[in-house]
Amino acid sequence: MPDRWGMSGTYDLIVRGGRVVTPDGVVEGDVAVAGGALAAIGTVPGTARREIDATGKWVMPGGVDPHAHIEQMSGMGLMNADTFETATRSAAMGGTTSVISFAAQAKGARLAPGVAAYADRAARGAMIDHAFHLIASDVTVPAFAAELGELIEAGHRSIKVFTTYKIKLEDAEILQVMDIARAHGAVVCVHAENDALIARAKAGLLAAGKTAPRHHAASHPRAAEIEAIERVCRFAEDLGTPVMIFHVSTAEGAEAVRAAKARGAPVTAETCPHYLFMTEEVLDRPDGAKWMCSPPQRTAADQAALWAALEDGTLDLVSSDHAPFRYDATGKLAAGPDASFAEIANGMPGLETRLPLLFDAMVSRGRMGPEAFARLTATAPAGIYGLPGKGRIAPGADADLVVWDPARSVTYGENDLHDNVGYNPFAGTTVTGWPETVVLRGEAIVENGTCLAAPGQGRWLDRRRR
Repeated sequence: MPDRWGMSGTYDLIVRGGRVVTPDGVVEGDVAVAGGALAAIGTVPGTARREIDATGKWVMPGGVDPHAHIEQMSGMGLMNADTFETATRSAAMGGTTSVISFAAQAKGARLAPGVAAYADRAARGAMIDHAFHLIASDVTVPAFAAELGELIEAGHRSIKVFTTYKIKLEDAEILQVMDIARAHGAVVCVHAENDALIARAKAGLLAAGKTAPRHHAASHPRAAEIEAIERVCRFAEDLGTPVMIFHVSTAEGAEAVRAAKARGAPVTAETCPHYLFMTEEVLDRPDGAKWMCSPPQRTAADQAALWAALEDGTLDLVSSDHAPFRYDATGKLAAGPDASFAEIANGMPGLETRLPLLFDAMVSRGRMGPEAFARLTATAPAGIYGLPGKGRIAPGADADLVVWDPARSVTYGENDLHDNVGYNPFAGTTVTGWPETVVLRGEAIVENGTCLAAPGQGRWLDRRRR
């Protein structure tokens, strides 16, 4: 029987006998690779320089994580714990082969020099393929509009804006960025929380002496997310600019996205594993600072609503929102062990745990299934952000593959990730299903628990309109 797609012949690599998840469904058979691209899928005759036996295993597209903070300064002036080398090594070990991180504009600074310097650091250190979102924080810089347009045309087709924190933009400024994005074919990603509601809640808690990490959740009232999501969705609807709502954490936030989509607004949205697998009770632990992130974790009812929103297509993908800080004097405890929640860096590692957690829930436990897993973690993010050749197992696509062993169970330890953070927020969690072999453009970069990739091996993904 000939191969389903492609021509028979001699290949660089053949992955034999797996359950291959393609955009058209599951194919029982082989995947052949030539010249770093997928050449044939199905029953593949011929030979290869190397073969991998995937009998009884799942063959998935390499994960695409479109939301990771790497070598980026936090709003509190702390640099993330990870370098491009450590972050992308951790990503690869978890089955991710492409990542989008953030090239941030400093207040008063031009965009282009910062983007160039950030790209240089990525080129030296990244072990997997990568792109950048541009964080716009100061539209008053001379020639801002022209420079942003030029950067988009040069291949940076996504912009991030904040509605809160010191780098927030006012509504008129957000609309200005959205106009530029629409004109040049970019998507605007939004951290959507109402700044005034957060400031009011935080001030009240601090005045009452409620400073422990457990009060962090109350400092970000759910109304702050709901209002900001509704507002940004209306902006997208009025201007016709594609918008991605980052890290939806509440049932009402998901409902706001659902309503906007029903009206025809050009809105997409994501959530993250810490909202699907954690609740705000994690902040009650003695070391609750480890789990502080923004927006904070919510309730079991919100978890159920977020899963339902993934199932009905309201939420389009699951990202990690990897934002790593060490749990020591260089990171989350930089202000001291008795610091208030207002002085503790928000964020935690997630690049390495995202896919195993979701594989366990969706494939091993049967919630949504393997095709939905591939769509939410690879195909959808690659499509939304225009990553060429990524996120799917199809002829001509990049040969980014992960062979998953569905029988292997792993219990996470306290410090078993391959990043530079020093703790695992999911320590004690057991997952069934493990990324056994990870292939980037036809080359194995993870095998048998060992990272084989080298710093600088990753390529920048040029997203220019074609």
